[in-house]
Amino acid sequence: MPPHDRIATRPAPGFEPRQVLLFSGHRVDAPDRPQPRFPPGKVAAAARRIDEALAHWQAGPQDLAITQGSAGGDLLFAHACQERGVPLQLMLPLPEAEFVRRAVAPSAESARWCAAWSHVRARLSLAPLLLPEAAGSPFERCNRWMLDTALGFGDSRLRLICLWDGGGGDGPGGTDHLVEQARRQGVPVTWIDTRRLRSVNRA
Repeated sequence: MPPHDRIATRPAPGFEPRQVLLFSGHRVDAPDRPQPRFPPGKVAAAARRIDEALAHWQAGPQDLAITQGSAGGDLLFAHACQERGVPLQLMLPLPEAEFVRRAVAPSAESARWCAAWSHVRARLSLAPLLLPEAAGSPFERCNRWMLDTALGFGDSRLRLICLWDGGGGDGPGGTDHLVEQARRQGVPVTWIDTRRLRSVNRA
């Protein structure tokens, strides 16, 4: 990956978190996905593992959580952080209505995830941030933006939690891209492998 101009934003000016918990994860599968990656039957297991990761890092009000807010892993992480009182900063690659249309609504159980978005959104103490416009994939640029913003608090404070199958993404800016970028910076990665999650038949 060639060098890039760092873009960073300072969430909650004046707040110095003990640690920054950055999350990236697969969206829950769309109904027409040809090869399952994160089917609805694995959502409950993923939620448990995400909460266990937050418990491992003793996440609480003294920390800062950063994610985008897509249906699936992002919203599970966001909800778990809010339950623990962790200040949550959503960083959106697209204007909010378009983001919900493209990254929340198309999933299986669309109504459930749209409701989850609304629930998380209503509980935010920090307003969502919108990626500045520029050329290139907004999702790839948002990954870099989130990572640069998190690193702005100090490399030693950053932990990355990812919900990932270990493969490439469906397009630019997937979880694999953010994991690669974080590992290059020496960031500790807590990897929840979707292939190893127990699936529950939701029929």
